[in-house]
Amino acid sequence: MDKDLAATQTDSEILEESLQQAIFEGFVEVPMLPEVAGQALSLAQDPEASAAQMATLIERDQSLAGHVMRIANSVAYTPLANLVSLQQAVARLGMNVMSEIALTAALSAKLFNTPGYEDYVEFNWQHAMATSLWSKEIAKAANVNTEAAFLAGLLHSIGRPAVLQTVLELARQQDSSLMPETVYRLENKYCQPVTELVVTRWGMPAQVRDSIKPYEQLDAGNESAKIAAAVHAGSRFATYMLDIAADDDKESLMELEALELLGLDDRQVEKLLDNEALIQQRLNVFMP
Repeated sequence: MDKDLAATQTDSEILEESLQQAIFEGFVEVPMLPEVAGQALSLAQDPEASAAQMATLIERDQSLAGHVMRIANSVAYTPLANLVSLQQAVARLGMNVMSEIALTAALSAKLFNTPGYEDYVEFNWQHAMATSLWSKEIAKAANVNTEAAFLAGLLHSIGRPAVLQTVLELARQQDSSLMPETVYRLENKYCQPVTELVVTRWGMPAQVRDSIKPYEQLDAGNESAKIAAAVHAGSRFATYMLDIAADDDKESLMELEALELLGLDDRQVEKLLDNEALIQQRLNVFMP
């Protein structure tokens, strides 16, 4: 066997052991959830909160406020209105939609330090945002919690950049060689437990923490399983819309078991797919 190849394999094994230990001990480095994003989420869940409170919160961060207003004023969200203030935007779109816009605007692939993999992480973030938009539409059609579906869809793969960041840092500390194949293998293998770690550390609602798990692992009669199924389907719809996988065609979407769990028939799925242009439009607003 080639000596360099053997050394690379040894480095890979050592690196994986270190990653396993970091996950087990909770030492995976997770960026702080932006304060405004967390508070916007809390306000949206507070039945006593007002549009003025949400507007005041977002206004604390002028860069975020401008970003939120640009999105709220887009044709994708208010085609017939010209919103002139954050309070007006909250009143028109509602607390939940504004919190979703604020959270998505505050989060980005740039939260993670992944030198050399920035474009890859950005692409995964685009897919996560598309998943969140589709998950919400699917949940709405299935009459399950749309807010939880949006959040779970947005965060369902947040472990991927966290794994990448951790792997790259461990490799740097160990001064070990690192092949892209190793990076992607470890990302795929450990993204789910790290996603659960990130979502827990960010203090997401219990239903969201449950719903980022594979729906097959949950009690089918539980709403969290239905939300997880909406996220699974939303991810496949996002892959189809972004034309990522050649085998994800319209026919395969119609046959998803997750949609059966949600009780959606072919007519309802066809109606969902009719929203593709609107979903793409909204995604373009978030990623101009």
